[in-house]
Amino acid sequence: MTHTVESPLQLRRLHDTATEEYRFTEQLLTAAFPPEEYRDFEELRVLTQDDPRFRNHAILDRGELVGVLSYWDFGRFHYVEHFAVCPGMRNRGYGRKVLGMLRSRLHTPVVLEVERPDSELAARRIAFYRRNGFTLWESDYVQPPYRPGGDAVPMRLMVCGALCEADDFASVKETIHCEVYGCPPATRG
Repeated sequence: MTHTVESPLQLRRLHDTATEEYRFTEQLLTAAFPPEEYRDFEELRVLTQDDPRFRNHAILDRGELVGVLSYWDFGRFHYVEHFAVCPGMRNRGYGRKVLGMLRSRLHTPVVLEVERPDSELAARRIAFYRRNGFTLWESDYVQPPYRPGGDAVPMRLMVCGALCEADDFASVKETIHCEVYGCPPATRG
């Protein structure tokens, strides 16, 4: 008889927004990101429950909530909207392990937004993603506002997988801006 050992680290997809795990994800988003970098929670609840392209996960280690990961499946690539580990759980290898799990599960390139390397913290984040197989695209990119009247945020895209900045930047940006942020063409940055 063969025994499989299940990893103690799990990505648990959320569908029900009335659970403790879901409430944890909203709390962590507000702790880990400034308000201009996450969507209205009512909209997040609708996406979590109803949009099959959007996947919202609680990250658990031996049943303990340690982080959140949400991403979109656009067929040609996956876009990570949010990835955060609880402040008290950082520097324990969770980020590396979760990105490894994500790459092994998804069979298309993975794209995410990062702050421009204008601060030490932003540069450290970029270095973390580089160590985990991502490439920084240098093209100007702006995260559109999540809310009407909100602020756009200067960012960069990072990619893991077979996408080329010269060939794919415009279409990747267009997909993210249209599908994630719902921006009409005149407001895209």
